[in-house]
Amino acid sequence: MSAVAEKPVTAKKSGRQLRGWLGRQPMPVRLGLIALLVIGAYLLPYVESVPVIGPQVITTGVDWRTALFEMAYYVLLAVGLNVVVGFAGLLDLGYVGFFAVGAYVTALLTSPDSVLGTKWGWVVAIPVALAVTMLAGVLLGWPTLRLRGDYLAIVTLGFAEIIRIIVTSSDWARGERGFSQIPHPPGQHSDGTPIFGVADATPYFWLALTVVIVVILGVRNLDRSRVGRSWLAIREDEEAAEIMGVRTIKFKLWAFAIGAFIGGLSGVLFAGENGFINSQPFVLQFSILVLAGVVMGGSGNIAGAILGGALISYIPNRLRGITGPFDTDLYEYRFAMFGALIILIMVLRPQGLIPSRRRAMELKDRQKEAAPQ
Repeated sequence: MSAVAEKPVTAKKSGRQLRGWLGRQPMPVRLGLIALLVIGAYLLPYVESVPVIGPQVITTGVDWRTALFEMAYYVLLAVGLNVVVGFAGLLDLGYVGFFAVGAYVTALLTSPDSVLGTKWGWVVAIPVALAVTMLAGVLLGWPTLRLRGDYLAIVTLGFAEIIRIIVTSSDWARGERGFSQIPHPPGQHSDGTPIFGVADATPYFWLALTVVIVVILGVRNLDRSRVGRSWLAIREDEEAAEIMGVRTIKFKLWAFAIGAFIGGLSGVLFAGENGFINSQPFVLQFSILVLAGVVMGGSGNIAGAILGGALISYIPNRLRGITGPFDTDLYEYRFAMFGALIILIMVLRPQGLIPSRRRAMELKDRQKEAAPQ
């Protein structure tokens, strides 16, 4: 009887050992720390006025507030791609396609350059843009349900290239001419001046940050629900998941649709802030960069995706205007630096900077198995 009574205590202790420091704190402490983190994020536009910290962290070659907005939509992209790659285990190299669909549908509905002749407001165009992007995610996911690994990566890569070629060569997409006069988000100050103007990107950053927080809460709830457990089962062993009754087709389509939704939402924010889009940003390197951020931060972990998305945006902008040895512009070597950084991280921390607990345990077990006896 005593041995039986001790088992729950042992299991409880082993469960506590797997949790991070934050997870071991009481709920009021955790909520307080999260609240401080969120408040600090909203105050980031004003960090440049802090004498000691400001000059060390702000970007010099690009406006700091604009750089913060760019970090926000990169984080959104990384969180969305993490749903597909990290949670469901589906290698997607064409994620930029969803970003492009969201931006272009917004432009087609709102810009006076559009062949549709519509001049909707930015807010009114959001539901249509997101619905079309989710439909694109389902259309991509449906024919790839039986594909895995490299084959799935090739198909998603082809999807992104199809989108790029269409928006580059089609007359209605206007190629490099692009769409101008895309309306900004609505809102006015008490004196009648627009909140979302062109001089200050702070309101855009606050809007994007709010969207990021809402999306993170939604993705976190999905990860802890039946949907998240089904994604985990598919990622670990799809055949075993099917045998255990998991409807793999349904949940793989869910992953593509939700990932597309988040990517399209990022494209909508991008179009609303810039007021102009063309075919130049939507290239293959964009997808690879976001995927590198997810892997570098920690695939399968929301916090890791946030960190990775922020770093892939912040580091190049921080390098702008900085001169290295022999008067070289470090920004020109940003991709080489990223490559070296990713190699270093994969050697020292193959699970990522902030890995999921499950992923870290898996890699640790594999290292023990590969170690010589």
